[in-house]
Order: sequence, then structure tokens, then C-alpha cells
Amino acid sequence: MSALEQEPDLTVLTGAAGWFGRAYLAGIAAGGGPGLGPVERSGRVRALVQTPADVQAVSDVLPRAEVYVGDVADPAVVDRLLAGADGASVVHAAGVIHPRNVAGFERVNTTGTANVVAAARRAGARRLVYVSSNSPFGVNARVDDTFRHDEPYHPYLAYGRSKMLAEEAVRAAHDPAGLQTVIVRPPWFYGPWQPLRQTTFFRMVRTGRFPLLGDGSQRRSMVYVDNLVQGVALAERHPDAAGQAFWIADRRPYPMREVLDTVKRALVDEGFEVASRQVRLPALAGRVAERIDRLLQSRGVYHQEFHVLGEMDKTIACDIGFSEKVLGYDPAVELYDGMRRSIRWCVAQGVEI
Repeated sequence: MSALEQEPDLTVLTGAAGWFGRAYLAGIAAGGGPGLGPVERSGRVRALVQTPADVQAVSDVLPRAEVYVGDVADPAVVDRLLAGADGASVVHAAGVIHPRNVAGFERVNTTGTANVVAAARRAGARRLVYVSSNSPFGVNARVDDTFRHDEPYHPYLAYGRSKMLAEEAVRAAHDPAGLQTVIVRPPWFYGPWQPLRQTTFFRMVRTGRFPLLGDGSQRRSMVYVDNLVQGVALAERHPDAAGQAFWIADRRPYPMREVLDTVKRALVDEGFEVASRQVRLPALAGRVAERIDRLLQSRGVYHQEFHVLGEMDKTIACDIGFSEKVLGYDPAVELYDGMRRSIRWCVAQGVEI
């Protein structure tokens, strides 16, 4: 692997109070190490959060972070965040997955990203890493298919379109002699710092209420958050990353039945009682939920439950070979160990599963 570029004097992170944001800051606080990758940062760290209530969440993880408060969709907020950020590394992770309405996708994911890109260019930042998603590429055509590093866009509903437009803005801004841009594309996260929706997933699996659609052979790429932190840190500092896009996931996709079985086993091994029953639904239920989701979104309405169920019968799998080859990405944590760590984190935080 090529030698990594010099550590920046200033690192700027948006979405700092989110799932990835806090995992990334924890990597900095730990100074790198096993499972965290090259996250050493002795320089300054600026972190953007959305509300004053989010400030403590960042300070608890990295007390030395300079915390800014504001909406990434407000250009004035982003300009203040990036003022004097000449030569900085910018990690843009702010985004919305489950908004109040469909308009929220474009406002935050598309307009917010355009604001960050424009401000980073004006400030003279060295590199911008955009944390994207699998959604600009939709779903796989077959159970045995995987998305490649040069996969064409085929966005899945409004979220996918908003992230695709954001990626296009990031790509268009790339300048080898100025602001270098890199895109990382993580799928479904798991791991410490998880939000309520992931805790709800654990609880539904524990009680046997999370539905398995069809025969469960549909595959999902997933990424343990420390694996993602490693991938982003490499994208920030690897000389061959500039101008590229990378899938950052665990080493292999997991069949959905394996995901549910593994979570159950991890819960049992951590001392939880797990229901023996398992709700099973025909794959048709996912297709019906998707049709309802599409209809609602066409009218500007977003409904999280229909959206999630509409994806559960589908394969969303990616190939990380390009990331391994170019970045030297080496995900150390797989599903069982990662899920056990996630459960232990919940217990330590007093989060009820």
C-alpha cells in the first residue's frame, strides 16, 4: 500500500452527533488502533451538529472538538464552519435517512452537500470525503449479483436520488490541484453509537417480531462502524483515493436469514432471552410495501415502516475488492463479533433491548 499522506492540521466533520460521526470521533479519541484504522489526529477537529442538544453528545466522545451548531442546508452555517480551513480534511457525513417528508431528502442530502462542497472549495480545503450510501444504485437484479465499483446509477426512490445528486456534485468539484474529492459508499450500519431504529431492530429480533421475507436468501451488505471509520480514514489520506468512489462494507454480504440468526445468537450469548418464534412473510409483502412507499413518496409523504419493509425482500450487496486493492482496506470485524459489541454497548449505555 502507498504511504498515507500527512495528517492534516485541521479536520472538519459534519453530522458529528450521528451514528458514524461519533464512531469517527471515538476513533480519533482512541488515536487509532485495532479495528479503527489510521485515524490519528493530533491537529484541531471541528464538528458540526444540528442542534444545541447535540453538543454534549460530541463533547462526551471527543472533549477537544470545536463544536459548531447549525443546519448544513444553511450556506452561512457551512461558511462559518469552514472559515480558515485551508489545507483541511473535510468529512461530510451529515444527511437524513428518515425525514418528516420527502422534501427533507433534497434539502439536507442534496442542497446540504452542495453547500459543503462550495464552502470547502472557497476555503481551500485539501480533500473532501463524502459519506454516501448504496441507495443511488438501487437494488441488485439477482440474489447472486453484487454492485461493482463502477456501477451505473439507478437510484432507489427519493433518498437514492438525493444521494445520487449529492455524489454528482462531489464528483464535479474534484480538482487534482485544488479540492480533491472522494466518495465512500457504506450500506446498512451496525455497531456502537447506534440510534433508536437499530435498537428497535434488536428488540424486534429478540421478541421474534422482525419479519423474515421469503426464504431469507436475499443478501445484504452491512458495515460495522469501525470498519467504516477505517475506510473513511483511508479515503482521507491515501494518495490514490482522490477522484474515486469506494464501497466500504464488511468483507462479504450476508443472507437475511443469517443476519437474523446471528443477532439471535449474539443476544443469547450476551445473556438475553430470545423468542423461539420467527415471523415469516411472503416476499410479496415486500413488493406490496414498496408499491405503497412509492405511492406515498409521489405525494410527498414519507413513511419509515413501509420504506424499510419494502427493502426487506431485496438483495443489496456490494463488492469491496476495489477498496481492498486501492486503499488497502481490510475490514477486521464481521457480523457475529460486531453484533456482540453492539449489544454490549447498548447494555453499557443503559439502552433497553
